[in-house]
Amino acid sequence: MQNYTSVTGFTLLGIPNTEGLENMLFVLFLAFYLFTLLGNLLIFLTILVSSNLHTPMYFFLGNLSVFDIFFPPVSSPKMMLYLMGQSRTISYQGCACQLFFYHFLGGTECFLYTMMAYDRFVAICHPLRCTIIRNPRVCTGLTLGTQLGGCLHGSILTFLLPYCGPSEVDNFFCDIPVVLSLARADTSLAQMVSFSTNVGVVALRRFLLILASYTRIVISVLKISSSEGWRGASSTCSAHLTSILLFYGPVVVIYLWPASSPWLDSVVQVLNNIVTPSLNPLIYTLRNKDVKLALRKALI
Repeated sequence: MQNYTSVTGFTLLGIPNTEGLENMLFVLFLAFYLFTLLGNLLIFLTILVSSNLHTPMYFFLGNLSVFDIFFPPVSSPKMMLYLMGQSRTISYQGCACQLFFYHFLGGTECFLYTMMAYDRFVAICHPLRCTIIRNPRVCTGLTLGTQLGGCLHGSILTFLLPYCGPSEVDNFFCDIPVVLSLARADTSLAQMVSFSTNVGVVALRRFLLILASYTRIVISVLKISSSEGWRGASSTCSAHLTSILLFYGPVVVIYLWPASSPWLDSVVQVLNNIVTPSLNPLIYTLRNKDVKLALRKALI
């Protein structure tokens, strides 16, 4: 058996089969990175200064925008540095930080999407009890709960980071599937913990709760007699459903796809880390009259 030493750092191999495309990828990722920061910051500030948007729905959307602002910096700066020709190495502590904050922010957003689905369920299925069920104290408590859940999720997975083995990460940042594959010891228990935490506790249960909420919403919407009420309910839910599909799609490929390749994993991670956070501001503004009106007032 090959004798590996303790790991003090890792070498990020980047996105496979992209040699010679570094300059183009740098410009592309920088554009997405800046658009994500500016778009989500604009949404957050608009919700903050517009009194008509101080409702539970936009409270959760504002929180989602904040976490989308912090999501790309987990991996993008290091990736853009080595695309410029800088060192590809990252310290063990830096890798642990990437792993923790990626799963902390991802887990928190997963919980937030569930809270947003619950908010839509209450607004459509129990409109007369909205102010009681969704009062500010409950919304604040739910938001803090999502952050604590995300922190616990990230902490559990960070402890799985191997201390010895080879140090070449076949990706552009440290994530648990590619890092665990480097360990020379038996990782079956760690893989089981990773799978049950990422898929069972966080993704699958949250997705089932979202599915249950929208099943009830669809039943209630079908009972609405007026076309205006039906359009209003469907427009507020369609944006959220689009974001959920963009969020959960990469999770399925990364953690459930049995024959995934390093290239496919890297491309899906790019979509999850860089592209999706930049699309959320467009998704939640293009079809939302309240946000578009508040944006016009804020920019004028």
